[in-house]
Amino acid sequence: MDGSPPEPIIQTQPAEPTPPAALVSPWAPLSQPVFRMLWSVWLTANICMWMNDVAAAWMMTSLTTSPVMVALVQSASTLPVFLLGLPSGALADILDRRLYFIVTQFWVAAVGTLLYFVTLGGGISAPLLLALTFANGIGLAMRWPVFAAIIPELIPRNQLPAALALNGLAMNASRIVGPIFAGALIATAGSAYVFALNAVLSVAAGFVIMRWKTEPKVSALPGERFWGAIRVGVQHVRQSSQMHGLLLRISVFFVQAVGLTSLMPLVARNLPGGDAGTFTLLLASMGCGAVVAAANMPRIRRHMDGDRLVRNGVLVQAVAAVTVAFAPNVWVAAPAMVVAGMAVISVANTLVVSAQLALPNWVRARGMSIYQMSLMGGSAFGAALWGQLASFTSLAASLCASAVVGVCAMTFVRRWKPVADDALEDMTVLQVWKAPVMPVEPSAGPVMTTIEYLIDPARAEEFREVMLATRKARLRQGALSCELFRDPSVPGRYLEYMLDESWVEHLRRFDRVTAHDVSLRERRLDLHIGDGPPVVSRCLAEPLNPH
Repeated sequence: MDGSPPEPIIQTQPAEPTPPAALVSPWAPLSQPVFRMLWSVWLTANICMWMNDVAAAWMMTSLTTSPVMVALVQSASTLPVFLLGLPSGALADILDRRLYFIVTQFWVAAVGTLLYFVTLGGGISAPLLLALTFANGIGLAMRWPVFAAIIPELIPRNQLPAALALNGLAMNASRIVGPIFAGALIATAGSAYVFALNAVLSVAAGFVIMRWKTEPKVSALPGERFWGAIRVGVQHVRQSSQMHGLLLRISVFFVQAVGLTSLMPLVARNLPGGDAGTFTLLLASMGCGAVVAAANMPRIRRHMDGDRLVRNGVLVQAVAAVTVAFAPNVWVAAPAMVVAGMAVISVANTLVVSAQLALPNWVRARGMSIYQMSLMGGSAFGAALWGQLASFTSLAASLCASAVVGVCAMTFVRRWKPVADDALEDMTVLQVWKAPVMPVEPSAGPVMTTIEYLIDPARAEEFREVMLATRKARLRQGALSCELFRDPSVPGRYLEYMLDESWVEHLRRFDRVTAHDVSLRERRLDLHIGDGPPVVSRCLAEPLNPH
């Protein structure tokens, strides 16, 4: 990758200048037909999710009075994303994303159909309801990474914040529409018909996705193996300092925020005249607040950077939760839920935009699945924690504890670097270097690559900093290891080595070169003082075991 000059980049006629991010309309991505189609599917899928969760949560209150069991409905819905997020992300990166998305919709439809017949037949119980809610959550675990990976492929970079805000708007509009549909059906026909409608809508969404025609990706290399894809995905995130801070923030925030949503069925029941309509109104109020905030995110981002948005959102959500905890009636609780919805979408949108920009396309589904695992893991843990605390104390005490703990934890987390409004490193994938052509079997290996540099000793510390960033970049691409050695007998002579699992894995790294990698290479060449470019050697492991 460093031994020969970069392949020339073919210049094309410049495109029309794109407006700055601050001037992009929040509705601009909807002008693109494919995004509009997938966005409508995403809206429908989330309506189904909320319908199922509302019906399951309300049904649980009729099956048991235990706050823990009621809160565990939220855990059962989100835990599959934590457990299966990474495998589903790996599959979304190595399989056909369109087909994979279709399968997830029919999975949700099958679970909805089973819930319908079991409930209608009177065979539902609290443990069975949790199990089927978990099965429905598997559909969410499978579909979220693939949808998250598709969107940046369809949308220009400057429209990405608007597209992700629209996705948040869809999720939170569904928070209004889903509970309203569910509440109306529960009141008039029963929870079984909510599950039936969920199944019908999921099937319809699956057929809509079938209309999407995609171009197959052509590659001379064989597809990635499942376990290898998981290893590379985890390794990429481990070597990304930007992702570290984002994962910690999102998990801490949702440990806090889920206290309000997971205990909301019991809050609704305890309010004067509380019934299914009250529960629906509180959920719809939170969704309304989120929709308002999502529609105004471009304007909000012009006035506050990412770090301030996260900090203020955490504080506002905490105040809203305490208000709901002591609300004497629904007329106080509902406006507080509107404010809570605005705070949640502001924090979530800020963090998810940063995460999308910090990941290159080839690993985006895996990276976003890890992001979603952190979010859902925080949600599942928080729901169980605050539900248990409510059973020992009271709903008000549990909601206040979630607010105080969340604010304190996020204050501690802020010692990490601030959340950037844009990725610190440009992760746009560039096809600028040709892979070496050698008579080597794809499975041969491991492969060791060495690169020899000659550096001015006076700039040794500068070179070391560049190579530290280079090592992280090599590991993010999938190298098994990467180290730098110094020749004590020749001042300024350094030898970098990289180890790849096989020849095909070595070749894959040429398809994963980003703009940041190109920038690092230019910095290394600038420091190299040899007569020619750094010398690159590639060697295959030779087995020494006796036959």
